[in-house]
Amino acid sequence: MKKIGILTGGADCPGLNSVIRAVVRKGMQEGYVVTGIKNGWTGLIDNDMRILDLKAISGILDRGGTILGTSRMNPLKDPQTVKVMKENYKRSGIDALIAVGGEDTLTVAFKMHQEGLKIVGVPKSIDNVLSGTDYTFGFDTAVNIAAECIDRLHTTAESHHRIMVVEVMGRYTGWVAVEAGIAGGADFVLIPEMPINIQEVCDALRNRHKRGKTFSIIVVAEGAQLNGRCSSTWNEDENNIDDFGHRRYGGIGELLAKTIEKDTGYETRVSVLGHIQRGGSPSAFDRVLGTRFGVKAVDLVKEGKFGKMVSLHSNKIRYVDIEEAVSKRKTVDLALYDIAKVFFAE
Repeated sequence: MKKIGILTGGADCPGLNSVIRAVVRKGMQEGYVVTGIKNGWTGLIDNDMRILDLKAISGILDRGGTILGTSRMNPLKDPQTVKVMKENYKRSGIDALIAVGGEDTLTVAFKMHQEGLKIVGVPKSIDNVLSGTDYTFGFDTAVNIAAECIDRLHTTAESHHRIMVVEVMGRYTGWVAVEAGIAGGADFVLIPEMPINIQEVCDALRNRHKRGKTFSIIVVAEGAQLNGRCSSTWNEDENNIDDFGHRRYGGIGELLAKTIEKDTGYETRVSVLGHIQRGGSPSAFDRVLGTRFGVKAVDLVKEGKFGKMVSLHSNKIRYVDIEEAVSKRKTVDLALYDIAKVFFAE
């Protein structure tokens, strides 16, 4: 009987368990044994695996996180580690590996495919940053959580006549900020793709107050740039860099709030949503999308289409080369940002 391995890498994300569940159910129907690899690529290095059966996946559809665990380690930094992964892959009897993750996990997947491993990728990204797919699972949940938080902050902002700055996820792209900002009725949405013109923001806030609007909501992506710098450059500590060379972001909301309050004199507060955006139960959309991705991934394994990543195009499940998916980040559609700008404060 043939065996499929599955791992989940990178940051946790709502919908991961939906993919795992779908791979196991579809895999068993097609006559495969499905092996779960624990804690991302670390599990393949440590040979930490377990068979996934119906009991293992029972009741996980609505659970956040991943029952397999995850990690952000980069095995490509050490040729010896790559050698160990290849040996454990062969020793385990795995015929194909389904790697579920974002741009870093799938970059490793592509390199390991070049090393001879039979791999199919499944795209996961809170930021919706992967090229080759219209949406990644996890994104819809993050947008819904952020929009709900913005709704709740409206009442506080209005009651206390404050400006509220809401910092959301988005290291390199502003997809969460734009969609949550539109859904939440934000007065400004600030994203990495468009450097912040702080004077323009402050002038618009003053004009809004003159018209009798004594509160405002500003949504900012964590990777947005103020005065030509993003928050990751404020801390040059080497410990601020992860295993893939990415600087950790955070703090743009606080800086923005202080700058606005100093310039306008209006009381300004900041709310950093942080990890709450990727915790808890996935939305219905993400459960369905994760399920569709998982089923398609098994289909690609059965068809021998390796080095591919499942994707969503025009609401159809298709596939693209993993290499294409990780070749560049998918930036915000500026036509969508123009829609958000229609409602900016004036």
